Amino acid sequence: MSETDFDFNKLPERRGTGSVKWERYPDYIPYWVADMDFASPDCVVEAMQHRVEHGVFGYAHPHKGLIEAVLDYLSRVDGVKISEKSLVHLPGMVPALSQACRAFCQPGDKVMINSPVYYPFFKVAADAGASVIDVPHIRDEVTWRFDWDAMENAVTSRTKVLILCNPQNPLGRVFSKEEILKLAEFCQRHQLVLVADEIHCDLILEPDQVHFSALKLPEELRKRLITLKAPSKTYNIAGLGYSFAVIEDDQLRSDFNRARGCTMPEINVLAMVAAEAAYRDGEPWRRDLIEYLRENRDVLASFIRQEMPILKIHEHAATYLYWIDCSELNLSNPCQFFAKEAGVFLTDGEPFGSRQHVRFNFGCPRDHMLAGLQKMKGAIDQKLASSSGLQST
Repeated sequence: MSETDFDFNKLPERRGTGSVKWERYPDYIPYWVADMDFASPDCVVEAMQHRVEHGVFGYAHPHKGLIEAVLDYLSRVDGVKISEKSLVHLPGMVPALSQACRAFCQPGDKVMINSPVYYPFFKVAADAGASVIDVPHIRDEVTWRFDWDAMENAVTSRTKVLILCNPQNPLGRVFSKEEILKLAEFCQRHQLVLVADEIHCDLILEPDQVHFSALKLPEELRKRLITLKAPSKTYNIAGLGYSFAVIEDDQLRSDFNRARGCTMPEINVLAMVAAEAAYRDGEPWRRDLIEYLRENRDVLASFIRQEMPILKIHEHAATYLYWIDCSELNLSNPCQFFAKEAGVFLTDGEPFGSRQHVRFNFGCPRDHMLAGLQKMKGAIDQKLASSSGLQST
């Protein structure tokens, strides 16, 4: 079967496989952690099977095929020519964020982030004894944006790192070239290291939007830049643990590598094999995935607007994670409400910086997605009917 014949409507049986998504909260139907309910592309599975047949799994390092596949991917997708020495291979994105903070912060320093954002952004600064300056994104009539004035007012001489999430998780924003340029100029002006987490960059759902990688910034703005990428979210191989950094400045790269320490694990040999196969041969599957996710997103948005209008949503251009505003339900914890009343487990918005939101993972077969939405609607209808009954008495 070719990659383009992949059946995204098939829900694999994941219980009993050690799945965090399906087994951590077994009493609920899961739509939470950023892990799709699709099997990985055949090219990835076959490459791993071929490597397993070799039978020897000693210490491994990034092999020639992986390096060539990553460099070709960067050239093909981002249009940049990167030297091999600029690559730093890593066992995961969150460890990379932690390493960046430890490399460039001392105890008492600050790391700037913009919430709501992937919750480890709030935590990695502590690994360096640093603290977080959170300057929340602001919402206008069109979209979520950086609060430039607030960022200028919040930055201090002890601020050393700014962590960017682009495409933005959980907002689904794809920041424009102009926004990334302005952010890089802000970092240059205040002598901050810009750490650009681009893990979702291959999951742009809007055909008319293009991801502007920080790697495409002018040379003078890349001297304090660390760009992080991975095939994990796109090809559903997060459990294998592989990511990479592009750090073109020699001194910056040396400082980053020196902070690795002795707690960072080695990269799994199968993770490197899977990453090579994904980047080399997975593009047809990825294109089909994007089409399926786009349709899922549209169905989800239509369902919410028509069947659950009390929930508020905004435009969503990237990722398979939808950010949903539940504030009009007047709940102390929307995530707990949907778990208890609908049997549906979503991602709680509070660790992301927004208590009245939940995040819905629509990276799954459409019927399965709709089943969860129907359960949410039932819980909301029951709550509204109960509230109405109390008011009438």
